[in-house]
Amino acid sequence: MQNRLLKLLIICILFGCNSAQNDTSNSEENVTPKVIHNGLSEAEKAEGWQLLFDGKSTDQWRGYQKEAFPEKGWNVVDNELHVTKGGGDLITKKQFGNFELKIDFMVSDTANSGIFYLAVEDSVEAIWKNAPEYQILDNQTYIKMYGDMTTHLTAENYDLQAAPEDYTNAVGEWNTARILHQDGHVEHWLNGKKAIEYDIGSEEWENLVQKSKFAEYPNYGRAKMGHIGLQDHGHLVKFRNIKIRKLQ
Repeated sequence: MQNRLLKLLIICILFGCNSAQNDTSNSEENVTPKVIHNGLSEAEKAEGWQLLFDGKSTDQWRGYQKEAFPEKGWNVVDNELHVTKGGGDLITKKQFGNFELKIDFMVSDTANSGIFYLAVEDSVEAIWKNAPEYQILDNQTYIKMYGDMTTHLTAENYDLQAAPEDYTNAVGEWNTARILHQDGHVEHWLNGKKAIEYDIGSEEWENLVQKSKFAEYPNYGRAKMGHIGLQDHGHLVKFRNIKIRKLQ
């Protein structure tokens, strides 16, 4: 009899422990927070962030020097904005002065693209001739093909400044770009690491421009307010989580 009671007690203890473990595993403290793609958290809303792409609509975008969104080359696929080729460069309908911009992007093999900012539509036929560019590239492939790609790699200030290191994730993985512009001060960030910073109009910046392909374009980088742009360079690049907030 005593042995039977002892066995029952042991079973109850073990069952109780397992129940406690199950309760703990299902508690709120152990639930992984759901990642919000193409949306804003309550904290982001409070900080003034606004979406430029919600995973479905392209209403906030149009072609550079065009009235409508391109009919080809740009498509929404699986809640992502994809560029292939033939659509031309894309710009936001709105313009921004001081801002903080975040964009997730994924490159394909041999991909080449870029994020423009402070872009204006003037007599210059190409956006890159007036707007600074955050370069997007399949770094390793182009280095193998051409060797020295200084100032032309991902997150660099295209044709002007090089990043100290390659902060990109592998081809086929998502990266997060962050661009800050405030009263002429610009910062490029990639995956949480600062890649470059500069001040528009400074002596250093003027010297860099004069030594670059932009020397012949007097309006390059001079706008205090402009459009955000995404480049069509003929390669598949994917974008998501495009959001911006205005700074004072």
